[in-house]
Order: sequence, then structure tokens, then C-alpha cells
Amino acid sequence: MSELSFRELRQQNAMSFEDAAHLLGVTSKTIRRWENGEVEPKAHCLEILHNKLEYKERFRNPHPEFTFIDLFAGIGGIRRGFEAVGGACVFTSEWDEYAQRTYRANFHDDHHIAGDITKVDAADIPAHDVLLAGFPCQPFSIAGVSKKNALGRAHGFEDKTQGTLFFDVLRIIKYHRPKAFLLENVKNLKSHNNGDTFATIIAALAAEGYHLSTRVIDGKGYVPQHRERIFIAGFRDNNDFDLNRLKFADPDFGPVLGSILHDESEEPEEQYTLPVETDGTNANSVVNTKYTLTDKLWEYLQNYAAKHKAAGNGFGFGLNGPNDKARTLSARYYKDGSEILIRQGSGNPRRLTPRECARLMGYDKSRKPEFIIPVSDTRAYKQFGNSVVVPVIEEIARYMKPYIVEAENERQAPVLKATA
Repeated sequence: MSELSFRELRQQNAMSFEDAAHLLGVTSKTIRRWENGEVEPKAHCLEILHNKLEYKERFRNPHPEFTFIDLFAGIGGIRRGFEAVGGACVFTSEWDEYAQRTYRANFHDDHHIAGDITKVDAADIPAHDVLLAGFPCQPFSIAGVSKKNALGRAHGFEDKTQGTLFFDVLRIIKYHRPKAFLLENVKNLKSHNNGDTFATIIAALAAEGYHLSTRVIDGKGYVPQHRERIFIAGFRDNNDFDLNRLKFADPDFGPVLGSILHDESEEPEEQYTLPVETDGTNANSVVNTKYTLTDKLWEYLQNYAAKHKAAGNGFGFGLNGPNDKARTLSARYYKDGSEILIRQGSGNPRRLTPRECARLMGYDKSRKPEFIIPVSDTRAYKQFGNSVVVPVIEEIARYMKPYIVEAENERQAPVLKATA
């Protein structure tokens, strides 16, 4: 780590006292005390600012090939894919303050993060080439619909708090008419309400004159989990773009969990340093014991699975070894970890750590931590469970890019001729 002081790191990151406080989860008063030399700043806070500055220098793109906006940004998974192919983000919206904290820790921007998109006038959003939006999926997910049905609550477009947020995407598309857009949601969006919800979305986008392509893609070819999501790509100008022509990695031959699990060869992070007593069959001995299920929770999950198996249901836990592929990581993973449990010899299984979740979603591409996780484990599980598989987005962005750049070149062609 560099020898820069906390003040120098904050200033070079172009952050106010309030910005730094929000990012690091402390008060502005604490920041001032650190900089006045009253108290030593926390080591992990220095590391966050240092990594943020390093990211800025490494990924700063003064001459982007196209611009995009990042709506319902979460922790920036879709953004990472489009930055990787030469795009630059000019506007971000995300309402959750903890997701904002993680986003700020990992991206250096000269724009603030807008909170509630429903309160943002489309005219206040910068012009852009591409609109990206992973609009909220809970109103359409299988789990979300089942829960709301059980509680007698509305779902889909009848969900007044989240289901109608698609129409905020639509009003921004109407106003700015970007060259292209990419929307992401859960697979169940296509079948929700007997297909009427999806048909409404497609009809609304087509009515704006956009040429559309849709596809359900499983991220299992890139990461060791079964994770199907639907993508809707649209182009303002007619072309031959078709998501179904893009060849993705075969889900049957993707990586296994051993590729993302902690092992003794890596430098353990602060929260993973306590050893786990095993019978020698578990290689993940750097993992903190807090991730191991308690006897009470493990007994409950086994009884719960047995009850549903007897009733003919498929509910239960997913117990995995290093050669397996996991179920879908969900935002509820923090509750009991039941969908992805890791065997530990003859002892109780454990949850994945947040760092393993970062790898499982493709944020870290090696065993060296790349993605900054500045929030609690509970928040981190929610954030990764709501996110996209980054390598899948990179593949889509790589495929879309020539069409985006070609549209820009065609737009500028008359101007170039006129000035020749």
C-alpha cells in the first residue's frame, strides 16, 4: 500500500468529508478526527480509499468509445461488463444506501449516485449512447410472487413500489432515444401472469421503434452456479443484432466450486483467519468458524428438507463439494445459506464467505481480492444475491459494441464529409 495519508487519499479520490464518511460507514466527525491526527484511521478504511484510487488510475478512460447510464445499478455488475469493452458511465441510479456504498468503493466517478429514479427528471440525465438497467426483479421472481401471493399482496405491475419501475426506464428511453439498451431480469419475467407482463414490456419498447432481441442465459458456463436471467437488448436503428446468435460458454462444461473456494494457498483476509478443525478432507481451513452452521440450524435444515421430501416437494438445502456446481445464489442467502452449503468433512457444513460470493458472481477473476466489500456480511450476501454474473455481461457487451460504435460512426459520417 502507498504511503499517502488519509487526507491525501480522500482528496485524490475527489471526495468530500461527507462522501468519505458515507463510503466508509463512519461519521464526518470521525473523518475530521483522523485527518487532524487525533485518532489513527482504521487500516481497512485506508485500504478502501487506496484501492479506489488505484482503480481510478487503472480503469480511467479519457477517450471512451461510447457512453452509458447505469440504472438500478446495484453494485455495478452490468457496468463492469460495459466498461470492460471501452464504455464510460455518465449517470448512475441506485436507491439502496448500502449498495451505493459498495458501488462508490469500486468505481471512481465525477457524478453522484441518484437515489430514487422516480424523482429524477429525464431531462436531468446526461445524453448517452446506451441505457443499462437491471430493473427490480422481486415483483416477477418465483420466490417474490409466491411470497406475495401468500401474503395477499400485489405482484408484477400491480406492485406499486417496484413493479412499475419499468415505466421509469421507458420514460427515459422515450426522452433520450439512446442508440441501444440492455435490460436484465429474472427468467420468471417471461412467464409471469401467463406471459402478459413480458408482452406488455416488449410491446411498449417496440412502440418506441426499437428493434428487440431477447434471450434467457444461464451463467453456469462462466461461474459454478446455475443462474438463468432474461436479457432484452434493443437498438434504435435497424440491424441484424440477435442475442440468439451469440455463442455463450456451454453450461455443462463450466467451472466447479473448487475454483472459487478459499484454500491455504491464498493470503487470508482479516475476517477469514481463524482455522477450522477438520478431519483432513476439507481444504478450506482458512475460513472463519463463524461461517459454519450451528448444530441447531443444521438440524433445522435437515428436518425441514425431510418434511418437504415426504410431502413430495423439492425444497431443501444444497450440499456441495469442490467438484460440484451450485444452485442460484439468492438475496436471502444471509438467512441460513441453505441453497449453497459447503461440506466440511464429518462436521457441519458452512456458508460461502462474501469473498467466495464475489468470485461466484464473477467480480473477482482470481484468488486475489479485486472487488472491495465495504459492508457487513449480511449486506454483502444480499448484494451479490441480487447481482448479475459479470462474465455474461462482458460477453453481451462485447457482442453489442460493434453495433453501438457503428451507429455512432454512421451518425457522424455526414458531419465528417461536410468538414472534409
